[in-house]
Amino acid sequence: MSPEKTILEVIAPTVEEAVSRGLDQLGLPEEAVEVEVLDQGAKGLFGLGNRQARVRLIVRPISLGEKTTAAEPGTGSTPSRASGEDDDYPLELARHVVEELITRMKVNAKVESSWVEQHNGSPEPMVLVDVHGEDLSILIGRRSEVLNSLQYITSLIVSKELGKWIPLMIDIQGYRTRRERQLRQLAQRMAEQAVHSGRRQVLEPMSASERRIIHLELRDHPDVVTESVGDEPNRKVTILLKR
Repeated sequence: MSPEKTILEVIAPTVEEAVSRGLDQLGLPEEAVEVEVLDQGAKGLFGLGNRQARVRLIVRPISLGEKTTAAEPGTGSTPSRASGEDDDYPLELARHVVEELITRMKVNAKVESSWVEQHNGSPEPMVLVDVHGEDLSILIGRRSEVLNSLQYITSLIVSKELGKWIPLMIDIQGYRTRRERQLRQLAQRMAEQAVHSGRRQVLEPMSASERRIIHLELRDHPDVVTESVGDEPNRKVTILLKR
């Protein structure tokens, strides 16, 4: 199946969680897909007979211009696939693509790639591309917009070259790890405030990937639930008491 026509159906207890799981599997931000809700799900009487939500995620096609095609020469040609090296080829390809893109942004940095476990518990490994250097804030941007766009474009190019989607994440100087830790701490702190004050807590606007961290951190909380409200790019997480 070509990347332009990638379709994924996911079943989960809620629509939000189904979308979150699907985006994790695709390795894409929410704005990169169209979401079709096939079944909103329903809660049974006294918690019995619950029906899970079902959604369909359709990857939005984009036109890859000549400045972002993996085969275009730049700092080097696209790495060739050698016999018996299929496991290493996605790593080399991802590294090469990121090097090409940041070079075009006139950024000098060291790029490394490796296979890592996914945070969502999926048995399928994920490609992690680590970028290291001095003063790389330009690659992160406000609300991680540049970093998310860089990851989105890289994922599209790599998937197009491989002929299939693979989970991929780009990190800049350990930024995503630090940011995830901060968001988990924020989620717990705001949940406590919601419980103590009895009032809903509205967080700052976040990207889809950051909102998913909040939702997942609090999904098993005994006293609060979370929901996303508003429209992109100002969509926010709201934390409110369970009824």
